[in-house]
Amino acid sequence: MQNRLEALRKERGILQEELARALKVSRQTIGSIENGRYNPSIILAIKISRYFQLPVEEIFLYTEESQP
Repeated sequence: MQNRLEALRKERGILQEELARALKVSRQTIGSIENGRYNPSIILAIKISRYFQLPVEEIFLYTEESQP
């Protein structure tokens, strides 16, 4: 799953540490989500969408992989 978290955060001038503190997660968690190494739980995805006041699907971009 791809996401726009890093772009949104930078557009608004928010540091990873600030976002992590607001969401009560580690800075490493934010970095891992931004780099695609970690997909957030639905609860964390909703917290992120509420923080940015955007629908979840505008932050997290899900595309189905084609089956062989």
